[in-house]
Amino acid sequence: MKKVMLLLAAAALATGASGAQQKRLSIATGGTGGVYYPLGGGLANLLTRAIPGVDATAEVTSASVDNIKLVGAGKADLAFVLADTAADGVNGVGKFKEKVPVRALAVIYANKSQWVTVEGTGINRMQDLKGHRIATGAPGSGTEIIALRILEAYGLDPDKDVKREKLSVAESVNAIKDRKIDAFFWSGGVPTAAVTDLAATPGTRMKLLDHADAIPKLVQRWGPLYVKGIIPAKAYPGQEKDAAVADVWNLLVVSDRMDEKLAYQITRAVFENQAELAGVHAEAKNLRLEAQYVVSSPVPFHPGAARYFAEKGLKP
Repeated sequence: MKKVMLLLAAAALATGASGAQQKRLSIATGGTGGVYYPLGGGLANLLTRAIPGVDATAEVTSASVDNIKLVGAGKADLAFVLADTAADGVNGVGKFKEKVPVRALAVIYANKSQWVTVEGTGINRMQDLKGHRIATGAPGSGTEIIALRILEAYGLDPDKDVKREKLSVAESVNAIKDRKIDAFFWSGGVPTAAVTDLAATPGTRMKLLDHADAIPKLVQRWGPLYVKGIIPAKAYPGQEKDAAVADVWNLLVVSDRMDEKLAYQITRAVFENQAELAGVHAEAKNLRLEAQYVVSSPVPFHPGAARYFAEKGLKP
């Protein structure tokens, strides 16, 4: 009996030691209708499998603004964020009352700015938004920040010239289906599931508004965070022509307090298992190791990420 008790005690100690080594990682993503959430789920599964002792989970959030605040407050370990929102965060401007010490692990893919409307609203170009009911993204999202900046680039006052709702992409799609709004803005990967759902709705003809001509004013006001992009025809059901849009890069960020070894392990896992992430969402195909110092990140890279890049022959 004594021998059995000793064995049980040893087993309990071993289990306790194993549990003590378990590192839980929270990944701040976005709403369920966007790209961050499914990609974050794929990343959580990857990190849990690829890094010994790690148990990662993806969390639904309002996206970029809240994500940076969560990482800064130690309530999330990793986060997907838009580069322009990240720039505001590290500089302590805009939605951020103080500087948030986040660091980048990777520049991942370019978000496409998507101004979405449907036939029958009378909206055919950006200037036609004036006087209409529109949604500009969820509160606390990078989508909202970009929407307001683009409206202002066209000389539209977001508080006076439009009737503005603060809705997530999924909520926006439901609202436009119910004709409660006439257009909405979304910054995300292509295709975005919620936008695809709208485009595929019987009896509905979705339209994307060109707005690449706003980029010079955006760059003049906010710096080189925005570049011209294209959403190619057929990216969404019934989309007959290319849409000229503004692109802004997405980053995977962590706190500057993250252990260098762990940051290195995460970075290595992401780049060396890209195909697995691309199987979750096609935007992960745009993750390119050789582009990390070519694409300008407004957030400094974490030393752990920089060590991995150096091992691969990349130089700042």
